[in-house]
Amino acid sequence: MSKGINNRLISRHGIEIMLGARIGVGLRLSHMQGIVIFKNVVIGRNFTIRQNTTIGTDFKSDALIHIGDNVDIGANSCVIGSGMWIGDNVNIGAMSFVNKDVPSGHNYVTRKEARIYARE
Repeated sequence: MSKGINNRLISRHGIEIMLGARIGVGLRLSHMQGIVIFKNVVIGRNFTIRQNTTIGTDFKSDALIHIGDNVDIGANSCVIGSGMWIGDNVNIGAMSFVNKDVPSGHNYVTRKEARIYARE
């Protein structure tokens, strides 16, 4: 049954939540396109995820990615690592690349610098 639900999510909404991922109550999917959650992920309660975001990897690792309660991840973000912990009450900004632990009660933003280069 769960495989059928997963197949419908993929075909209708472009969302893939792999079998084995553990997600607490209160999951919110904002703008449901391009969301991927791999099987080696454990997510707490009241989790919000936005479009074009990937959590986990298909790399053969037994180390889980743990995400606490009340976590909000912005659009176009990537959470990839082995044995990572994201604490409770964390906000991850849009277009962030997370590959290390984030303590509870913090905001995480990947700094990006736009540059314009002259043509040669």
